[in-house]
Amino acid sequence: MTSQDSGRALLRHHGDVDAAPGLADFAVNVRLPAPPAWLRDRLVAALDDLGSYPSAAAEERARQAVAARHGRAADEVLVLNGAAEGFALLPNLHPCLAAVVHPSFTEPEVALRDAGVPVHRVQLWPEDDYALRPELVPEEADLVVLGNPTNPTSVLHPAAVVASLSRPGRVLVVDEAFADTIPGEPESLAGRADVPGLLVLRSLTKTWGLAGLRAGYLLGAPELLARLALPRPQWPVGSLVLEAVVACCEPDAVAEAEALAREAREHTAHAVSQLGDLVVVPPDAPFVLLRVPEGERVRQALRDKGIAVRRGDTFPGLTPDHLRVAVRAPGEFASLVDALRVVLEER
Repeated sequence: MTSQDSGRALLRHHGDVDAAPGLADFAVNVRLPAPPAWLRDRLVAALDDLGSYPSAAAEERARQAVAARHGRAADEVLVLNGAAEGFALLPNLHPCLAAVVHPSFTEPEVALRDAGVPVHRVQLWPEDDYALRPELVPEEADLVVLGNPTNPTSVLHPAAVVASLSRPGRVLVVDEAFADTIPGEPESLAGRADVPGLLVLRSLTKTWGLAGLRAGYLLGAPELLARLALPRPQWPVGSLVLEAVVACCEPDAVAEAEALAREAREHTAHAVSQLGDLVVVPPDAPFVLLRVPEGERVRQALRDKGIAVRRGDTFPGLTPDHLRVAVRAPGEFASLVDALRVVLEER
């Protein structure tokens, strides 16, 4: 394997690889092991429609639900097979130079590089608490991709700073997969139709335990969405995804997500208090970036004790001493903290 192939393989590494059956999972940032009962019931009821192809009416219903949830028009919504599909569609914009802000979710860079698009890495650093610095983005970049809040640093960038990256002739892609895990979604741009070239990517995976269904959507100008969707096949999204999108965008679901986000905020504060100086930067989302001595040894030792955490060295700018841990309820999180203390004392 060449060094280039090895680097590509690292970019394709995700938390589900670190987790495994039988391990306590602190590697994957999905809040629930399964959808809540009310959502499961909605999906079960939709099974009777699987004998028919997804209808245009069902797709329009899903777009209308998303539009109502974010105060947008229905033609500003593109329903996706998970947020990852949105990244896979980015090469359809044929950018000349893509700037990808790191450390961040690596799938956008993988998709762009696989399509032969030149990629410039915009590296953020812990000395600045991984703050977004717009001056680091090349002016000639006609595509800019960043996460907000950012995975794995758990940093939330100010919406005004993110929006300042907009330029004539530039597409600005903001990955808001974790936006609904933060109370009030204070820095979200999902409702902004006034930022030229803006595409906002949302996921239903994190809050609703739908990783296996692959459900998400893009928000943006209709002409941009049309360029992205041009090569998609007929019936690109299945009936269960469309039903999940409708269900999770209804007012009761949005209110439940907000309550869960407030609870997660309390759990995150507790986690930080337990982890102490290992925390690299104060987290905004319900996952925490750690830096521990002998990180690879620690990760393997935790695994031997039945606990999975996310390795950090596959994210550009991080090292084997970086680990990402998902926040859980205090009782569950205590098992990670106790095991980590034991492992660190074994040095």
